[in-house]
Amino acid sequence: MSLALKLALAPLLLAQARATRRRAPRLPEPQGAREGVLDAASGAALRLLIAGDSSAAGVGVACQDVALAGHLTRALRRRLGRPIHWTLRARSGCSTRRVHALLQAEPAPAADVAVVVTGVNDVIEQITCERAVAHRAALADWLLGQGLARHVVFAPLPPMERFALLPQPLRHVLGADARRHDAALARWAATRRDVSLARIAVELTPHSMAADGFHPGEPAYRVCGEALAEHVAALVSSPRFDRERSIEGCKEVRSPTPEARA
Repeated sequence: MSLALKLALAPLLLAQARATRRRAPRLPEPQGAREGVLDAASGAALRLLIAGDSSAAGVGVACQDVALAGHLTRALRRRLGRPIHWTLRARSGCSTRRVHALLQAEPAPAADVAVVVTGVNDVIEQITCERAVAHRAALADWLLGQGLARHVVFAPLPPMERFALLPQPLRHVLGADARRHDAALARWAATRRDVSLARIAVELTPHSMAADGFHPGEPAYRVCGEALAEHVAALVSSPRFDRERSIEGCKEVRSPTPEARA
């Protein structure tokens, strides 16, 4: 959609956005542990951080076992045959920048891989693609620089044009914005060796989504968890990752500084 047409539709889009926010049901974050250990027969433990917005938190299902964290960690254990030490830091309504602030306020244990699920709220708040990428770069650089992750995996944005809660033409406009954000994220991630963008092919239907027509349901979380596990497993199984881990093991892991936590 051209910028001129988007500006022409701005009054309608704003009215639809306000009406949607008023009528949208407020689903709670699921109950359950937000950290844990999945044991396996042998192998060195993989330390995993999951961070992000309401989708990372699992909004749309009743418990963490059937949310993203549950499906992702179990799929990783099956694929790797190694223990998984995992931590979840997520909150509903968070943009990428607020996820960064959340992690600074609630530091997580050092991880081998951080999986970050953000972007929908960036689109809703009409943050530009350039600013959204800059916020992701700041988050990734902070995690890597503080020794809290050795690689950062970003999940792609979902197809927002499939969100049943959103009326037309708002749904079409936000879907197009999400695709632009995703393309910008892919271009940036391709320039980094310590950052990657996972690929998730999920069909959002009334059956796979939550009752609110906005958040994932258990079927969508299962698909996303399996796809992210496949990406992370391929990453950590590469010889380069193992070599870097051996080198990293000889270094002192840095804890977040008081300034970073502020």
